[in-house]
Amino acid sequence: MSLAIFDLDNTLLGIDSDHAWGEFLVEQGAVDPISYREANERFLAAYQEGTLDIHAYLALALKPLAEHSPEQLAAWHQQFMASKIEPHILPRGEELLARHRARGDTLLIITATNRFITGPIARRLGVDELIAVEPETAGGRYTGRVSGVPSFREGKITRLEQWLATRDVTLDDAWFYSDSHNDIPLLERVDHPVAVDPDAALAEVARERGWRIISLR
Repeated sequence: MSLAIFDLDNTLLGIDSDHAWGEFLVEQGAVDPISYREANERFLAAYQEGTLDIHAYLALALKPLAEHSPEQLAAWHQQFMASKIEPHILPRGEELLARHRARGDTLLIITATNRFITGPIARRLGVDELIAVEPETAGGRYTGRVSGVPSFREGKITRLEQWLATRDVTLDDAWFYSDSHNDIPLLERVDHPVAVDPDAALAEVARERGWRIISLR
């Protein structure tokens, strides 16, 4: 049994769920449509360029969670799943998960998107294990702050090592599937790095290093 690790956004999904949630909040009138959309686009571009300040981004992304009740957030998330996520779940991604599941591998999604957004998506995909950015809570509500190390770039390695320390599984013969050059640090740590519909920077590195390149689109 091996560990099969999957990035989520633009890997198993055909979109970036973090960015899509921001757009959804704009559509619901939950945030200022001009300033929030501008910031959301700016941070997405920084992520794609490899210059994202993750803490600055999370200050924006987690703030709406603190401004609305858990009941309202849950209702919105149901709408979000139906309208924004379900149409963009990649059938070939589900087939890939099924192949690893049939092999008896342990499936793990690791993502820089927060758990509020991604927890229901992981459940929909049938993946029990999830490492995501953890929004802080207090008194049954979100605070707008992050708890622990964000699972972004090298932070994914830190969080994965913490996860491995509590489970009877190792990185021996592990797989990692990702689309993003931001995940190169973790791709370098596994025996089977796979670039999935990679961005230009990751595609170049994958070709140079002989990593497998696939498409789930």
